[in-house]
Amino acid sequence: MLNTTRNFLKQSSKRSYTTSSAKYVLEHLKERCLIRVVGAEVSEFLQGLITNDIKHLENGPGSMYTMFLNTKGRVTHDSIIYRTEEDNSYLIECDLDGVEALQRQLKLYRVRRKIDIIGLQKEYKIHALFNVNNANVGSSLTYNVNSELVVPCDKLNATLPSTSSKFHRDLSIFRDPRINLLGSRVISKIDVDVKEQIKDLVEVDDSSKDYRWFRYNLGVGEGTSDLPTGNCFPLEANCDYLHGVSFHKGCYIGQELTARTYHTGVIRKRLMPLHFTTVPSKIPDEPTIVHENDNLGKFRGLHGNVGLALLRISKALNYGEIKVGDGVAKVLRPSWWPVEVSKEKMSLQKS
Repeated sequence: MLNTTRNFLKQSSKRSYTTSSAKYVLEHLKERCLIRVVGAEVSEFLQGLITNDIKHLENGPGSMYTMFLNTKGRVTHDSIIYRTEEDNSYLIECDLDGVEALQRQLKLYRVRRKIDIIGLQKEYKIHALFNVNNANVGSSLTYNVNSELVVPCDKLNATLPSTSSKFHRDLSIFRDPRINLLGSRVISKIDVDVKEQIKDLVEVDDSSKDYRWFRYNLGVGEGTSDLPTGNCFPLEANCDYLHGVSFHKGCYIGQELTARTYHTGVIRKRLMPLHFTTVPSKIPDEPTIVHENDNLGKFRGLHGNVGLALLRISKALNYGEIKVGDGVAKVLRPSWWPVEVSKEKMSLQKS
């Protein structure tokens, strides 16, 4: 069993969402895996490589969203970092396609530090546990400022209301640190029957809607297909909105451009969902989205009747409905985006 710490930050009055007629879906994320990093200097080591502040995990929640950047400030890997019960040890979740590249990147900057970097893709697996109704964020959610479903499932929350993790039999369950709408991560050894064990806590629905469809509805990118290595920036990928960037921690690889972009307020493009009224017959060969001779951005992915694209916010929202290949999609501002973002408003006025 994966040893993961049981003591986290006390419950706060952060934003919370609840839904009725919950349908929880459990999906094995075969494209995601874990790397263990352990050593006396591991916190200092990671602090210089990630966009978020590793100190948040010292006495805080059990997991944290972050990104690794190259020296030009472009994203190389998106990640969730998990704190473990073992001292000076963390688990780094990343894309399976990029695990070897991330290990090389970590070893490159390890220099002479005594830090072990171990791939766990053959030992552990990751599941997503989510409420498929949360894809319909505009109509089915209730805002609750008095409580937070730290593990967003009533039964799990009732069992352990003051933490961001839950431990049940051979499962380690973490609240997704990005937004509550995304549900939870379930970590286990490869040979564990997760569905059999999780049913003690929550009823799992055999929905035809999968995790990628769910993420795309919310406008959340994940992995190298949505966030091409070396070809996107953290703020354009909504890393700040997903609680994955610290602007107060100090220097890290790629920090200069990220900080300058944030403080100047010029973030004209962001990942946004596409809700297709006419689904394209195929994924467009040309990723550039041009509508009425206006370059709106880059197409990132299509899954069922939803897609994901890096769009010029102001222009895309002004059109409302755009052509993508031979399909037609509605563009909506994700409801989980901050209600008031002065820098973004400034950017929209300039664009």
